[in-house]
Amino acid sequence: MLLQFGQAGFGLSLPLLLGRTAAAAPAAKAKSCILLFLSGGPSQYETFDPKPDAPLEYRGTFGPIRTNVSGIDVCEHLPLLARQAHRFALVRSVTHTDGGHPSGCYWMITGRRYPRAPVRAASMSREDDPHFGSVLAQVRPADTPAVPSFVTLPEQMNPVGPVRAGQHAGFLGAAYDPMVVNGDPNAPGFTPGELRLLDGISEGRLHRRRALLAQANLRARLEEEAGARPDLQPHYAQAFDLLTSGQAGRAFDLGLETPATRDRYGRHIFGQSTLMARRLVEAGVRLVAVNWVRHDDGPGGQGWDTHSTHLPWCKDELLPPTDRAVSALLADLDERGMLDETLVVVMGEFGRTPKFNANGGRDHWPDVFSVLLAGGGIRGGQVYGASTPDGAYPAADPVTPGDLAATLYHCLGVRPETEIVDRLNRPFPIADGQPLLRLL
Repeated sequence: MLLQFGQAGFGLSLPLLLGRTAAAAPAAKAKSCILLFLSGGPSQYETFDPKPDAPLEYRGTFGPIRTNVSGIDVCEHLPLLARQAHRFALVRSVTHTDGGHPSGCYWMITGRRYPRAPVRAASMSREDDPHFGSVLAQVRPADTPAVPSFVTLPEQMNPVGPVRAGQHAGFLGAAYDPMVVNGDPNAPGFTPGELRLLDGISEGRLHRRRALLAQANLRARLEEEAGARPDLQPHYAQAFDLLTSGQAGRAFDLGLETPATRDRYGRHIFGQSTLMARRLVEAGVRLVAVNWVRHDDGPGGQGWDTHSTHLPWCKDELLPPTDRAVSALLADLDERGMLDETLVVVMGEFGRTPKFNANGGRDHWPDVFSVLLAGGGIRGGQVYGASTPDGAYPAADPVTPGDLAATLYHCLGVRPETEIVDRLNRPFPIADGQPLLRLL
């Protein structure tokens, strides 16, 4: 496993990337958020909004299954989640207008439409709007100094090469970038990684290094006075605290879980990443982003971007691990008394087309799709909004990415109108939508 903070390795950049403000957070139901991102764009029909009465060319061959809440059905290949509908809410009327993967993803994970030519969203920039986790790292950082506020795993989304826009702090600066865990928690050789002291380096030796770095901090303070960069000294202190406390290392160590718990989440990269997310929020991380791994010519294949063989791919590769991991997470959080204080979000960048294409696939469709919300003050056992009978457009209560962003911040006790400033010192509200208060 490789651990990174933003785009830098675990080195002298770590303290900078751990920098954060001292902004106080208002009281909130949720203390943390787990964002499960189904990269590629999951079909609304084959997940949370089946349309059994639509023509075959729309509904496909999968049928609905009743959940444990009367009136709510989901796809038949989500049987474990069907038993937990009392714990989650479904938003069936999410909509936007961007059918491109990079820019559509950007909209969903920042709450803002990509402001430049969509092709530029294929890679990150310091002009980008910040990810939800980066905003929280600034306005409501982790309560525990020995853990980061924002972690991404098992990798940042990069299915065709560069890491796509919207996955770091953007104009907020590197101090609010995520810690990025690049590795498969299900792999036999997976370890907590470089958060442990390297062999041969004792705490005493580390503290001696800390003393030497005090001299380097003098230069940092001088540069601060010149406006070149922030003072690194408090962030070096936090980096050393991370290494010597061991708390973060334990949070990443799935070997501390029982085999039964690991089996419950599923012995695959998505299941074990989801389990790690639970451990991280338990340790105090504010937001953990778990990305579904997909690479067009590598691990994960097409992921949820099912332009061909849609139904067999969903049945065999996508729905079983999603069903197992998400259902295990909701039950596990509830059993530990953590669900009320942990907001769980399951979403992708858009949905899939109403009709199948010539290759048996569904193409990109941002016009309407579904998102699952649970915990953190969200009342389970309900559906918000509706799509048309053919599943193609919102029929009631359309929800924008900005509304979802506002809801996430609201659940975490941050007012959506809270302002952040870009590199030109221009103020921006953190969300331009309205929270979905009927869900609470």
